[in-house]
Amino acid sequence: MHFSQSMMDLFQKRQSVRRFTDKPIERELLLQCAEAARLAPSAENSQPSRFIIIDDPETKAHLTKHAFTGVFAATRWAEKAPILVVQLAKLDVLTNRIGKQITGLNYYLIDSGIAGEHFVLQAHALDLGACWIGWFSAKGVKKALKLPAKYRPVAMFAVGYPESDNIRTKKRHDLKEIAWFNEVQ
Repeated sequence: MHFSQSMMDLFQKRQSVRRFTDKPIERELLLQCAEAARLAPSAENSQPSRFIIIDDPETKAHLTKHAFTGVFAATRWAEKAPILVVQLAKLDVLTNRIGKQITGLNYYLIDSGIAGEHFVLQAHALDLGACWIGWFSAKGVKKALKLPAKYRPVAMFAVGYPESDNIRTKKRHDLKEIAWFNEVQ
């Protein structure tokens, strides 16, 4: 595994990539991203995240036709990505039904966010570019991939080698605007 970058360097340089080269991506690298996601913590260790890695062009074309249609057409740029990854949540009765009734939180969404971020950070550490996609038709994805009811599409990732290594300056709030000790300021 590739861990040469410091964590802060990784956080500072990781960005959403929407343009990729045609260079093929070894499945081993994609499995390393999935392994990083597998190691993510989850509520009650429910481990809801599953990943369908789409590297077949016909399957990808069929998926994008259903996922990026209608109001979701703005995401059609992802058709050109060499790899599309569909992140699914396998819903668990205890953490997702009972937990939500008690706290009002969808724990599978929190868990999916943690696992998804592990996936894209590992992709960056492996010199791959990735873009987290939330604007897609979940119904279309379920139909295209013939997903059983127990799986809910929660995110997609476009993955490939970045067309450019141009790092954009991140526009972020100042740290003192988002982190406080002991009280809201």
